[in-house]
Amino acid sequence: MQGSLPLNGLKAFEAAARHLSFTRAADELHVTQAAVSHQVKTLEQRLGVKLFRRLPKSLRLTDEGQALLPELRDAFERIARALNRVTSAQGAAALSVSTLTTFALTWLVSRLPRFQARHPDIEVRLNTTGRLVDFAREDVDVAVRYGDGNWSGLNVEKMFEDELTPLCGRAHKERLRRPEDLRDVPLLDASPPEPASVGDWPTWLRAAGIAQLPVTRGATFDSTKIAAQAAIDGMGVAIGSPYLFAEDIAAGRLFQPFPLTVRNGKTYWLVCAEGTATRPKIKAFREWVFSELG
Repeated sequence: MQGSLPLNGLKAFEAAARHLSFTRAADELHVTQAAVSHQVKTLEQRLGVKLFRRLPKSLRLTDEGQALLPELRDAFERIARALNRVTSAQGAAALSVSTLTTFALTWLVSRLPRFQARHPDIEVRLNTTGRLVDFAREDVDVAVRYGDGNWSGLNVEKMFEDELTPLCGRAHKERLRRPEDLRDVPLLDASPPEPASVGDWPTWLRAAGIAQLPVTRGATFDSTKIAAQAAIDGMGVAIGSPYLFAEDIAAGRLFQPFPLTVRNGKTYWLVCAEGTATRPKIKAFREWVFSELG
């Protein structure tokens, strides 16, 4: 193969091969499904081989595709490591942090000034996403993840277990005397992978002994923080962490109408790539996070 490397086609192939889906590859690469399909087709034409078998409802790798994928994945990983080494050698002090929107807005952002006061030489770059970032391929130093902590190849440290309870605004505060009163107000949800997402209401209702209570489903939002804001604005009752929403509760914007909190089996974790936890900027951030948690 002569000429420059078809990097866009190679990236499109690697993502599509990993997901076995042009659509999911397009979501990851922030392009259209048609663009991924075109880039892969152009790569196949340049190589003179088919890399995928395009079935009616799925993709399958050909023998040539299966042979190319591990070599390409290794090449991308080596490029990423080389770029990281160059950045480190230049003494870069930028720290890239990835987390969910709700955690960023309810816990992290308000505390970041204390980290920056302690470490003025470290520039924090915060990215919010519901996606599990790939530390080998993406420019991310550390992440706060929400789940069971079962992620191989990563340094995983437990932060705190999630606890959930109904949260309402002033409009519904006086109406909610008993858990049974929830039948009279819309119940707000968030979409996974956000905390307090669809499915957590039944967990709390069971713990309250009212699993069969007829309820009204309200709107579903893409973050628990937005669901909580909707509750503040009187749209219904959200479910969330009294710890994360402590500031809103203390300020009288949100109210916890019932003392019952339940654990949903999920936990917040501080995560970084294996072998990077002791790098100065990552170590500084880890130590600061756990000092904030007490």
